[in-house]
Amino acid sequence: MHAHANIWPAKWKTISLARVQTLPKALSRPAPEPPVVWDAQGTPRSTRFGDIYRNQGLDGLGGLAQSRHVFLQGCGLLGPQALWRDQPQWTLLETGFGLGLNFLATWAAWRADPHRPRHLHFVSVEAFPVTPEDLIRSVTHWPELQPLAATLAQHWWGLLEGVHRLDLDDGQVHLTLGIGSAEHRLPQLSLQADSVFLDGFSPDVNPELWSTSVLSQVAAHCRAGTRLSTWSVTRSVRETLISLGFQVERVPGLPPKRHALTACYQPPANTPQPVMANEVKQSTSLQSTPPNSPRCAIIGAGLAGAAIARALADRGWSVDVYESGPTACAGASGLPAGLCAPHVSQDDSPLSRLTRAGVRATRAQAQRLLNPEQDFFTTGVLERRLPRKTRKARLPDDWPQAGQSWSRLATAQECAQTFKHTPLPADEPPPLWHPSGLWLKPARLVQAQLNHARIQLHLNAHVQRIQRASDDQRWQIHLASGPTVAVHDHVVLCAGPDTRSLLTHLLPAERLPVLTPVRGQLSWGRVDNALAQVLPASPVNGDGSFLGPIPDAQGPCWMAGSSFDRSRQTADLDAQDQADNLARLSGLLPDVAAALKEHATQGQVQAWAGVRCTTPDRLPRVGPLWPEHLPGLHVLTGLGARGLTLSVLCGQLLAARLCQEPQPLEPDLAQRLAANRP
Repeated sequence: MHAHANIWPAKWKTISLARVQTLPKALSRPAPEPPVVWDAQGTPRSTRFGDIYRNQGLDGLGGLAQSRHVFLQGCGLLGPQALWRDQPQWTLLETGFGLGLNFLATWAAWRADPHRPRHLHFVSVEAFPVTPEDLIRSVTHWPELQPLAATLAQHWWGLLEGVHRLDLDDGQVHLTLGIGSAEHRLPQLSLQADSVFLDGFSPDVNPELWSTSVLSQVAAHCRAGTRLSTWSVTRSVRETLISLGFQVERVPGLPPKRHALTACYQPPANTPQPVMANEVKQSTSLQSTPPNSPRCAIIGAGLAGAAIARALADRGWSVDVYESGPTACAGASGLPAGLCAPHVSQDDSPLSRLTRAGVRATRAQAQRLLNPEQDFFTTGVLERRLPRKTRKARLPDDWPQAGQSWSRLATAQECAQTFKHTPLPADEPPPLWHPSGLWLKPARLVQAQLNHARIQLHLNAHVQRIQRASDDQRWQIHLASGPTVAVHDHVVLCAGPDTRSLLTHLLPAERLPVLTPVRGQLSWGRVDNALAQVLPASPVNGDGSFLGPIPDAQGPCWMAGSSFDRSRQTADLDAQDQADNLARLSGLLPDVAAALKEHATQGQVQAWAGVRCTTPDRLPRVGPLWPEHLPGLHVLTGLGARGLTLSVLCGQLLAARLCQEPQPLEPDLAQRLAANRP
């Protein structure tokens, strides 16, 4: 396809690359005092509270023994009759993560138990997270924990205040961290605990962690029968637990401590359940998981459909995926390659927080299922903040050190590796660097997620209608060609712009979600020797985007784009879109655009187009639409241009709701994705 527009760069004002090294005031402040110091004997101590992180015991190695004796044994999680035996999932809540010893001990016990639950959820709060190096150093005495600590340390980055989900051990161990004070973070965790570890520094030095307010919030996350354990036998702690409905027992402790505490949550029938501050009510559709192996039908085999299919299959569900096209990823998710990077805003908006959670989830899924440097590559992404853009990305003024793992100002070297011959214009803000960013091939992610024994993919299966079975609350799928297929307990519509048409006979008009088709066209071609000399070291985003080189069986590729057109709903290729993509490229990367001039005139620039689906607020819709009347019917759609960034996260969020698991997001963020929002 030929591009005839004049797309090549005009004169540019120059600017010294040294300017980009200037950091905001918040980033130039001295680093905060580390939360932990190590004394001459190797004992970790808190710099804030002056207390030790763990009891060394009589032999100096008592930390792990205490975790096993006080917490695991105290909650009945060791031995052949462990309470979690053969359960589909088990959820633990901890009030102080510290150096992670309780988590590592629990993870090791889970691994060693042949009757372990399929999924282990460990939810913990921590106001002052330690460094990855501290996590590794803390297990020096226990070789059996060292590989686990090393794995945890690799995921231990970007822990800004908020909720973070770290998926470990092939996606079977889920560590949910609430970073911030326990009193503030506990209400922001959506879970029902099977076990509780009350841990943290002594009530004498950190009374807030053991306050009635915090313990009430712990009780609010418990169910009847939840077991609790702690090393603290302080009278005020015992009395508060009893008043909240726990049956408390003092048991032998681990020397040099004489006693420990175990408790079971058994509130009287007339005892009001404690209420969490800022509690978000759960949807009435979040019913218990159906018995045996629940069946779910997924309509659409793109990024959204593959994400929820894999999340449910990993949890033991039987999943049928119906795709109208001849292959998976036949629609907009068939983009040859795309970027995954966090959104940045001065007020750290909900979209910024959501995209960070999405980037983390996508990175973890890619590292779990795909081939690095072939299917994806965690290169980082440079973002230009061009003056013509209506909203310039800007870091918050109080952006902390932990945030620089997500986004920061680019260094002079990073800029020089991108803008090799043409300096930045003088009137342009310094670029941003997203160390967490990556490029990824969507089709490979979709295929890998669908490659599961519990997932059955049906191609050329155009779903004409879905309806409730007459004899129960299950769902039938009617295909355009062929008989009605098997009934399903749940249906998730992931059909992009076609989702709305499948709902018209089920929902009143006022309840139909607003979904807008948006056509996008990408330009691409092969990398030759001349182009290779000016390619940036990493993908570049801004007004448009550029990726390259991307490995391919026929040789490395480059990609630029893409258009964003609400007026057309077909994937036909368009010469004007091609010219517009290359014109934007001349502003984004003038060196690259100049090198591509000959490619364009010789017809070597190719194109791909697809129709995406977006919503008025550009946030996905995830969950039930009318749970009171249509239980079991859900949607996961409206990912727009952020499918790579948000699809895995949205799949995990919906699966957590369906399986009654801890959610990977704060309630206020999850609520913004509600399918039935206005």
